[in-house]
Amino acid sequence: MKKSKSTNPTLLEAIEELKKNAPIWRSLAERLAGASSAKAQVNISRIARYTKKGDAVAVPGKVLGTGRITHPVTVAAFNFSKQAREKITAADGKCVSIRDLMKKFPKGTNIKIIK
Repeated sequence: MKKSKSTNPTLLEAIEELKKNAPIWRSLAERLAGASSAKAQVNISRIARYTKKGDAVAVPGKVLGTGRITHPVTVAAFNFSKQAREKITAADGKCVSIRDLMKKFPKGTNIKIIK
């Protein structure tokens, strides 16, 4: 696995913790360890398009607020825009950290990675 270019201590701790678990979490760690320009920037509309009610989604980057979502989903990301957080919670969804999602689903089953 390549060395992270980030100096953000929170991100570095998350990457180290993710590397030690199931393959899906290691894949997420590799994506987070890359250059900041290569990290995912996912809009709410994409999450709404590829999910259904009750799904759990991991985004290796930032969730942005463009679009709308009408069903509750659990979204884990390294960062959320203010508008994205508001829209997800307005649809009765949850915004959590990737670490929290990993603790809830240690084997990574039924998790979708959206990039």
